Amino acid sequence: MTIAVLLTCFNRKEKTLKALYKLMVAYKTVSEKVSLKVYLTDDGSTDGTGEAVRAKYPEAIILQGNGNLYWAGGMRNSWREALKGNFDAYLLLNDDTNVFENVFQELLNAHEYSLKQFGRQGIYLGSTYDENTKEISYGGAKLTNKFMFKYHFLTPNGKFQNCELGNANIMLVPKEVVNEIGILSEGYIHGVADYDYTLKAIQKNIPVLITPNYSGTCTDDHSDIYMTFPEKTFSERLALLKSPLALDFKSNFNLMLRHFPLRVPFVLFSAGLKLFMPSIYVKGLRKNR
Repeated sequence: MTIAVLLTCFNRKEKTLKALYKLMVAYKTVSEKVSLKVYLTDDGSTDGTGEAVRAKYPEAIILQGNGNLYWAGGMRNSWREALKGNFDAYLLLNDDTNVFENVFQELLNAHEYSLKQFGRQGIYLGSTYDENTKEISYGGAKLTNKFMFKYHFLTPNGKFQNCELGNANIMLVPKEVVNEIGILSEGYIHGVADYDYTLKAIQKNIPVLITPNYSGTCTDDHSDIYMTFPEKTFSERLALLKSPLALDFKSNFNLMLRHFPLRVPFVLFSAGLKLFMPSIYVKGLRKNR
């Protein structure tokens, strides 16, 4: 199987190099049946990430971003370039994710299972846990309340599990799936493009599976923006609402519009509360989500 590994990065040189090192260690365990090509979009790093990767892995394809691609845009950029290579599958990998040596075997097993169980290719997710807390950090989730957009992550239990929402920290997408639903959609700047992707797959009855065992580690280092949200000025709250690295309203709104349209009025009302009555939002609606 030929696999294109897709990454994007911005000023995380050491993490990016470590992620690629762990990937190559894992690759050695399956190099007789798998071939890899790395596509990395460096979205305007100033710490020399792209140059360091090029020096360490000269066979990797390093693409240059303009500094405004963020995660979703950077991944689309890498994916579009990789499509020119006609690979059997595409492995989306976060540059702060350290895969285990079993990652490729887990994903290949998922591929075989999907073909046998469902008669078609699917999307396969490797779950990660936080090295500090030992709790699951990224992977696949099941929706528990569509209107409130509530969901819970599935913990690997030794069996394949179907899910609806998937994180692209470790996500293998075979060519057949790409031919049917394309790559990550436009309209997403930083986050939730991966959720949109797995939801698109579900709509087409494409299986979305998590592997039976953990496939790596990744620290969930996102701070709770709402802890100090009410104390901020209106302009500061508006900036956080718009920022791709904060609340990323545009991306989240597009996700709701495309997949949960009944939520749209609630999302707009919620955004208004965040801006004009942040204390009510934090103490009331958010608490009950």
